[in-house]
Amino acid sequence: MLLRTGKLPSADGLREAGIEFETLDELYEKSRNWDTLAKNIAAEVKRQAKGKDLCYCVDGSITEDRAAQLLIGEDVHVIEGVGKGAAAAARAGLGCSFTSVSAYEITGRRLTLPLVVYDVADKLLAGDVKLALTELFGDEAPALYINGETEKRIPLCEADRQSDYGEHTAIVVYGAELLEKKRFCLEDLMDILRRLRAPDGCPWDRVQTHESIRINAIEEAYELVDAIDSDDPDKMCEEAGDVMMQAAFHTLIEEERGGFTLTDVLSGVCEKLISRHTHVFGEDKATGAESALSVWDKNKMTEKGQKTYSDSVNDVPKCFPALLRAQKIAKRMAKGGWNFTAPEDYKKKFAEEAEELTQAVRSGDKGQIAAEFGDILMVLMHAAHLLGIDSEQALLDTVKKNAARFTEWERLVLADGKDVHNLTDEEWHTYYKRAKENVSRD
Repeated sequence: MLLRTGKLPSADGLREAGIEFETLDELYEKSRNWDTLAKNIAAEVKRQAKGKDLCYCVDGSITEDRAAQLLIGEDVHVIEGVGKGAAAAARAGLGCSFTSVSAYEITGRRLTLPLVVYDVADKLLAGDVKLALTELFGDEAPALYINGETEKRIPLCEADRQSDYGEHTAIVVYGAELLEKKRFCLEDLMDILRRLRAPDGCPWDRVQTHESIRINAIEEAYELVDAIDSDDPDKMCEEAGDVMMQAAFHTLIEEERGGFTLTDVLSGVCEKLISRHTHVFGEDKATGAESALSVWDKNKMTEKGQKTYSDSVNDVPKCFPALLRAQKIAKRMAKGGWNFTAPEDYKKKFAEEAEELTQAVRSGDKGQIAAEFGDILMVLMHAAHLLGIDSEQALLDTVKKNAARFTEWERLVLADGKDVHNLTDEEWHTYYKRAKENVSRD
């Protein structure tokens, strides 16, 4: 008989019964990590089983033991036992629905409540478990510490503050009602919105449609951008949540209609990220940001069935703000060869359009004046692309700068007891120069 480890209560039972066995405890020290340990154990079991029958015993279920799973498929007869997770769940009074995971495998797993984490072998591992779980469920989430015969109710933040740990230690985190939670997930957001849209929910939320809340998505997106521009992480966190809520609200409206669901939305964006990053998930190559963007654009056009650059240009949403839409269209036109190749080109084109605007002004035709002015703006969009400038951001920066200068200019004028409407040209320019200098210093 061969035991994975002799350091568990089950091994003590065999000793008391006088049953002889060997253990593989020495492999724990020789293995670099959990994966290596499993491979080393499986190899040793196969070596000792050559030419004879061998009973390899693990504590709990083989589904919880990687080495045992590696042996399945060989000439092996499996006698299943009660898993550590199931045993801990029973002691915690959980029903048949719970998530169970080894402490060694907690990273990268999708964890839901109620949750059983077994194999909490030492304080260091317990610390890793606590950090991962408190991020998801909060410091005060109710938990149960199980260590051999010991059971103790604790807040989750104390998962690594207990006196003893071992292969038989488990942490059970109980489920919580929505209003008792301190940390939430995407499904919680959908549950809250469903409650608000229920017949006895919020009268306002219940009557909303795609059209009635359409503008909210734009407003929340701008507020997120403003938080980013302000470099305010707390505000970014709040506004990112508001943007996500708008997407969830529209998703729920479609779910109610029998249209798409949250799973459809998440599946769509994940598929898109995989299919367009063929330089990561496929055979395309990208050596830098520009080449990566080219791969993305190529895959995007293929997915959308866009056979020409005109298809791509005409696909830019019409609801975009004018400057942002112009910039996006200018970029796509440039990919199709409609662009200046040197600074002299856009200077010449700008001069041509400026002369046409001058002629339109002389004619007094408002429609023609607007058209020629629009042509000048479009020339500037192409010039910005050639120069590597984000024209939207450039204009926003200039607006911010001018607003600051005006605020300082007005302050200086009023501080001298003067009327901003009754300044001489010389006074106006003197105050402007001072305001410009002051703002530049700030």
